[in-house]
Amino acid sequence: MTELSNMSLTQMDQASLFHPVTSIHDIEVNGPQIYTSAQGVEVTRDTGQTLLDMGAGLWCVNVGYGRPELVQAGAEAMQKLSFQHFFGGASAEPTIRLADRLLGLFRDTVPGSDMARVFFGNSGSDANDTAMKLVIYYNNLRGKPAKKKIIARQGAYHGLTLASGSLTGIEGYHTAFDLPIKGVLHTSCPHHFAFAQPGESEAAFTDRLIVELEEMIAREGADTIAAFIAEPVMGTGGVLLPPEGYFARVQQVLDRHDILLIADEVITGFGRTGQWFGCGTYGLRPDIVSLAKGLTSAYFPMSASIISNRMWEVFAGASEERGAIMHGFTYSGHPVGAAVALANLDVIEREGMVENAARLAPVLLESLREATQGNPHVGDVRGVGLMAGVEFAGFRAGGTPHKIVAKHAMQHGVLTRGLPYRPVTSFSPPLCVTEAEIVEAGKRYARALAAAMPELDALR
Repeated sequence: MTELSNMSLTQMDQASLFHPVTSIHDIEVNGPQIYTSAQGVEVTRDTGQTLLDMGAGLWCVNVGYGRPELVQAGAEAMQKLSFQHFFGGASAEPTIRLADRLLGLFRDTVPGSDMARVFFGNSGSDANDTAMKLVIYYNNLRGKPAKKKIIARQGAYHGLTLASGSLTGIEGYHTAFDLPIKGVLHTSCPHHFAFAQPGESEAAFTDRLIVELEEMIAREGADTIAAFIAEPVMGTGGVLLPPEGYFARVQQVLDRHDILLIADEVITGFGRTGQWFGCGTYGLRPDIVSLAKGLTSAYFPMSASIISNRMWEVFAGASEERGAIMHGFTYSGHPVGAAVALANLDVIEREGMVENAARLAPVLLESLREATQGNPHVGDVRGVGLMAGVEFAGFRAGGTPHKIVAKHAMQHGVLTRGLPYRPVTSFSPPLCVTEAEIVEAGKRYARALAAAMPELDALR
């Protein structure tokens, strides 16, 4: 402590902090970007610069920064019951009410869903770990011990633990970690813009992907495939929207082969797509749903796994003989997190933020298309709800135009992420964003793009 006391915050950071998903060399050379405060959709750096956060943190601050309702809910819950574990049947009122509310919300907004219970964790990564474990448990109980493999997709992002990092289909997250682990398979990325053959329509592209999926199942053996995991919209992969007919066709294949569907709604849940859940947007009928991020708008680390009746009936049927399901975390169902989540859902409903996302979706796309109009380096602008991506095209292998543009965007007062799979800058502002703020962000992004042109031209 004494050695660090005379250092600046930047020096102290460089000397003591291990940053996630960050280049150590970059921190050593350039130092961190230190943020000091935030309100609404704006964040402020220690330099005094104020930026429009068009990423909602990491797709997560859905109700915006500085919401007193969430702060108050957390403070009151902490004073009343600062902690309660949920092992061995212990429980607490906020968590009970949150589970009931989530089940009702999902059933009401996702047609055809058949969900039974909610399990709570701490992050999107552990929610997908939970899904993986429960799929294994389910098939063991059914007497199908060989049915354990999980199919994910190239370009998918499902987290960074050993299991969820294996489900993630982005090579950079696997390098030097010996991932993916055994039993995880990856089928092709369903991104028509990048991976369609010349002249191939979306429908024909979907046909080809379904044939590939069927061939993978036949090759591995349907009796070895337990589940298929998918984000309704592939967020970190590049805001990749499903091609025409894709999920309906996938669902048919899964049903035919007795394969569960895990819907990773960590990003798309709670209004991001302009509906409460991406499953509703794209007609998915999941067996497990992974939720996090927008559950508390990142005011408290919390995740939820919604389990279908199909699985729950098997779990419950074996319970008397098997005893406890030996899975859970110290902080599963944390009463403070549950209270914050309930307040968060109140704000989303009271202020019509899901409807705001749907209403402003065309404004976000139009703003980005206007900002990029005529730019020779931009190949595609796409999105759904308040979730959009600008994809760059025509660069030599290894080029990072999106990261160059993201750097300039920060300098011009707007936060957008350069994503790790496709050369895409992403936009996912808080759902409380206004039309004026979106338009202003588009103008700043246009100026950033103009400033980046010499570097982009040099990458050709």
